[in-house]
Amino acid sequence: MAKLFGFSIDDGKSKSPSVISPVPKSNQDGVDNYISSGFYGSYLDIEGVYRTEHDLIRRYREMALHPECDGAIEDVVNEAIVSDLYDSPVEIELSNLNAGDALKKAIRQEFRNIKEILDFDRKAHEIFRNWYVDGRLYYLKVIDVKNPMDGIQDLRYIDPMKMKFIRQQKKEDPRTKIQVGAKGGSEGVNEPDIEEYFLYTAKPNYNSGMVAGSGAKRGSVKIAKDSVVYCSSGLVDRNKGTVLSYMHKAIKALNQLRMIEDSLVIYRLSRAPERRIFYIDVGNLPKVKAEQYLKEVMSRYRNKLVYDASTGEVRDDRKYMSMMEDFWLPRREGGRGTEITTLPGGQNLGELTDIEYFQKKLYRALGIPESRIAAEGGFNLGRSSEILRDELKFAKFVGRLRKRFAHMFNDMLKTQLILKNIVTPEDWNKMVDHIQYDFLYDNQFAELKETEMIQGRLGNLAQIEPYIGKYYSTEFVRKRVLRQTDQEIEEIDMQIEDEIQKGIIPNPAETDPITGEPLPSNTTQEGEVLGDQPVDEDEDEAAGPIVDAQYQKDTKIAEI
Repeated sequence: MAKLFGFSIDDGKSKSPSVISPVPKSNQDGVDNYISSGFYGSYLDIEGVYRTEHDLIRRYREMALHPECDGAIEDVVNEAIVSDLYDSPVEIELSNLNAGDALKKAIRQEFRNIKEILDFDRKAHEIFRNWYVDGRLYYLKVIDVKNPMDGIQDLRYIDPMKMKFIRQQKKEDPRTKIQVGAKGGSEGVNEPDIEEYFLYTAKPNYNSGMVAGSGAKRGSVKIAKDSVVYCSSGLVDRNKGTVLSYMHKAIKALNQLRMIEDSLVIYRLSRAPERRIFYIDVGNLPKVKAEQYLKEVMSRYRNKLVYDASTGEVRDDRKYMSMMEDFWLPRREGGRGTEITTLPGGQNLGELTDIEYFQKKLYRALGIPESRIAAEGGFNLGRSSEILRDELKFAKFVGRLRKRFAHMFNDMLKTQLILKNIVTPEDWNKMVDHIQYDFLYDNQFAELKETEMIQGRLGNLAQIEPYIGKYYSTEFVRKRVLRQTDQEIEEIDMQIEDEIQKGIIPNPAETDPITGEPLPSNTTQEGEVLGDQPVDEDEDEAAGPIVDAQYQKDTKIAEI
């Protein structure tokens, strides 16, 4: 990595010479394996959708400026990133991580440091929108080379049009070529040597989109892989090996909607006004004089008012003849004289069925529920079963986006923890699957669904309650009916015990489980102890076991 800018994190593990494959490791990031020579990254798109990656990103950004697309993007971003006045949009979740409290505390602290460097609490909406529109996100990790243990000092955003991820296959060296002889197999099999890096170009050639291969072109810098945060959308054009945005499916739908809207405007402007036909009696005048007479009549009666949209002025403009103006026709002697007739305007100008169809098609392509197209359509806050299935699909779509976007935090956190010697690369590989990110949620549907689930569990509990202690145990009911985890059971028991001690709730052992009233005390009104009263020993022995069993059963019911 000496020839690359930046730094590299090496786990120090060397691959065994016996573990080889002629196929390089595949990463689902939309990067092809290139041979180390010549130029790559340029192709010809015969279909005309996009020619280079620069053209593709530019098209996505132009689409985002369209009002319908902008509204759909805002719906997605607002669901994924919830900006609250006090709470952070995302927090790290380490409940599934099997580690000590000190390590978890250090991880949480470093995650907060990363959010502070990104200023994520204020810029979360902007960062997520850029990633969603472009389909990729780049950040340069700036560290102190002399003191790398200080961790990441700054995270600088890089325009995706200036950066490209390269996975380059080096040329085979005959002197170091690995020869493997396997039983029953062919000899001379070697595993390709892959080099991964980023190529940064301050002033890229947007027209050609050419990216240099083995020899970087002038103005380009090769940056080590670990120095750059790279988060892609996960959508890849397998035919061309290009990362796509979630807006790619809406390109055709948006173009169709634009054409329909433009054609509708042209049709209405041309057919909406009523036009008149003037038949002017020219008598026996010669052709030349008849035309002159017709022009004089036209200039005398015609008054063309033009609205200037740039200045907001209405002025008389007689220089232009448009297709919406009146018709002037001469009529010879013997006709019916001067006559004026009216042509009716276009019919069915108020139909918007085709526009609404393509709007729905655009929203379906962007993954937005069609019910959100109409601004007057409110959200149904009834039962979750009354909510359209599209809202459920949309909630799952937003959840997938959050999981993919969280890869950015994993990359940053990995670098931060390894540089500060909090964890090793081997430890991180074991921990990364157990680190989750809790995004702030503001979906009414999820709240309604959770409420109905709780109501259903409590209803099942009321039905199964008479059989607790006979066919079902208390632990079974809490785990299988109420769906409480071991951690939740422990926390709830501790909370109940604490509230009983504080007197917030009555002690179940001192309360009648049926009536809810306190049990009678052991003393009479005169202050005499009940135990001093003579009791028949035979009756006491007979009633004791029955009372104790019933008391235990009532106590269990009261605890639930």
